[in-house]
Amino acid sequence: MEFDSNKPIYLQIIDSLCERILAEEIKEDDRIPSVREFGADIGVNPNTVARSYEKLSDSGIIYNKRGIGYFIAPGAKQKVLEAQKKQFLEEELPKFVARAKLLGISKEELVELI
Repeated sequence: MEFDSNKPIYLQIIDSLCERILAEEIKEDDRIPSVREFGADIGVNPNTVARSYEKLSDSGIIYNKRGIGYFIAPGAKQKVLEAQKKQFLEEELPKFVARAKLLGISKEELVELI
């Protein structure tokens, strides 16, 4: 995994797992690597992975079976989809639209590209 120095690593881990859920690479009730396994695989401190897992767990995207590991929660894909759609519409799209206006790109041009 390659990291962007402009964003905290724990958030990038969350984004990566959420993308894998949306792409259905991992599905409901699939086990995900342990904190130590994942940390070793991607070359980060296990505490960073633990922080990511804690946030995902608090959001209801993963759950922990004590002594067994972490799993993708039922309904996780829908939760991720709703959260990312909301973020896109509220944060990313307004910036995109403002940039398009600044560059003189018309709605028609955008629709044609889409």
